[in-house]
Amino acid sequence: MQPVPAASAPAARHPRLDAWRGAAIVWMAAFHFCFDLNLYGFLIPRQVFNVDPFWTLQRSLIVSMFLLGAGAGQAAALAAGQTWPRFWRRWAQVAGCAVAVSIGSRLMFPASWISFGVLHGMAAMLLLLRVLGVAIGPARRSGAALAGLLAVAAAAWVLPHVVTHPFFDSRWTNFTGLVTKLPVTEDYVPVLPWLGMMLAGFAGAGWLLAHRPALLAGPLPAALGPLAALGRWSLSFYMVHQPVLIGLVLLARMYRTMPG
Repeated sequence: MQPVPAASAPAARHPRLDAWRGAAIVWMAAFHFCFDLNLYGFLIPRQVFNVDPFWTLQRSLIVSMFLLGAGAGQAAALAAGQTWPRFWRRWAQVAGCAVAVSIGSRLMFPASWISFGVLHGMAAMLLLLRVLGVAIGPARRSGAALAGLLAVAAAAWVLPHVVTHPFFDSRWTNFTGLVTKLPVTEDYVPVLPWLGMMLAGFAGAGWLLAHRPALLAGPLPAALGPLAALGRWSLSFYMVHQPVLIGLVLLARMYRTMPG
């Protein structure tokens, strides 16, 4: 599971959104640290992360936090007048990191490498949100647009539960989410149903920016400042945190097995 922020305009920081992403990053790192401890035999009894509801629910909530924040960030970027060149630069960062994750996971987990995880899903969904946001223009802030976007979000969430086909079960087609069985992979965040979560963040933030901007742009308690700072660098943090955590766990395992 690999979560990152949406593109945003530099002149329109929203500390509360940054803190939201920062909180998701901290939770994600704690989750991954537990996963690493389990992988290398430190958790007794051994945990089954892809089955136990204690872990699967956490994963779903963490991904939800990131996608809601990513959708909100894209709404803020459009409201701030983010240009297409700047969007493409940010999108290229996300997509490039997704490729790096696939390569790294292929080396570490050959049988369950990540072909469409959260970064891949976010890159695809950011494109969809950008095109949609530009197409509907300022109308996206209206109540009617909010209702319409939330209806599309609900449809995106429901569709993979009622429409499936074996054609979508391969690594090259399962990005849709219309699979008949979950793929064997370390992370899987398909466009459906997760586009629904990102659309919800996009729609809600667009409406708030137009009608209740202080809820997003208001001051942040000083105690949450570190979370906001972390949230501004969440993609960088994501790309380095697992190598660091795994390195620490391996050092601990070496120390534990040393004689004397």
